[in-house]
Amino acid sequence: MAKDDGKKLESPERRDLLKTAGVGAGVVGAGAMGALGVPLHETGLVQQAAAAERVQVAAAGDTPIGPKWWPSEHGAEDQAGASNRVTPSKVMEAVKLIKEGKLYRIGRDYEAGMPLFGSRAFALRIPGAPTGGVFGNNRIAWMDEFLATEIGQVGTQFDGLGHIACAVGEDPDKGEIRFYNGFTASEVSQPYGLAKLGVEHVKPFFTRGILIDCEGLNGGMLDRGTEVTVAMIKDALAKQGMSENDITEGDAVFFHTGWGSLWMENNDRYNSGEPGPGVEAAKYLAEKKICLVGADCWGVEVVPNPDANLAFPAHQEWITKHGIYIHENLDFSGLKADGHFLFAYIYTPVPIKGATGSPGSPIAAV
Repeated sequence: MAKDDGKKLESPERRDLLKTAGVGAGVVGAGAMGALGVPLHETGLVQQAAAAERVQVAAAGDTPIGPKWWPSEHGAEDQAGASNRVTPSKVMEAVKLIKEGKLYRIGRDYEAGMPLFGSRAFALRIPGAPTGGVFGNNRIAWMDEFLATEIGQVGTQFDGLGHIACAVGEDPDKGEIRFYNGFTASEVSQPYGLAKLGVEHVKPFFTRGILIDCEGLNGGMLDRGTEVTVAMIKDALAKQGMSENDITEGDAVFFHTGWGSLWMENNDRYNSGEPGPGVEAAKYLAEKKICLVGADCWGVEVVPNPDANLAFPAHQEWITKHGIYIHENLDFSGLKADGHFLFAYIYTPVPIKGATGSPGSPIAAV
């Protein structure tokens, strides 16, 4: 397979996909300044009003993604979501899975030319070359780096709870856009970092990881638009000598679809869509009360969705409704090659205050 030339790629298919899915800049780029130019999150009265509005909307009934999802089972003001499920007992369960002392890096290199969503960018520069020096009799010199990117939303990326929301009213203003736990965009949004649900609130992950080998079940890579159903999950687990009962509260669940083999080999195709769980499987895993879901593809859900009227609904099911985190663009080739489908998943997001997500290098230990 021919390798891409390393240039940033945004295929016509990817752009058409975003248009078809109805992803508009108006919702994504909502501002955070009030009528007088004052950040709304800094005003106590506005905070109280927003909280009262949350209760009022919740009482009103259904939203575009079903019944109101707030307050969270973890508390009405909780900002840690399903990372609360990584309890001391869950950590000890994960420790028991480490029998060989072998570590697998399941994240990817961050580099120019890697597949990027939409118009996101990744540009690394070394200023000065060397940046500093030479000083002292020992002639010391050093290098620094300057990185311009959407730091939490490129490469192997961890989606935080401030990343995805739902416009619950007909007019998608800030009061009608709801995040995890019912927080409104008025409470969350500000231009210099999220006022609520920033990734700094996420607790560390050291829990059981379960890898579901959909490629192995299928006999080859799943193609774009292939939905991973609940039946496929059960069949894949059975082929691995496991069952759905092996998925327990607080686990992290991962999908190997084979789509990751296109990474840096055919970025156009990689970006054109993906296989992954649909709404049925998303709801199923949410009912299992897992803490995180991940995959070897860029969105961890089927794209294009079988329902052309839906845009990334699994993201809303997991993040917005249940506080379940998403880990994207992972690499399970080593784990699969060695036949490891149950492992300790270890990861701590970079605590960038007010960020929507995080980079990082997750580890699987067996």
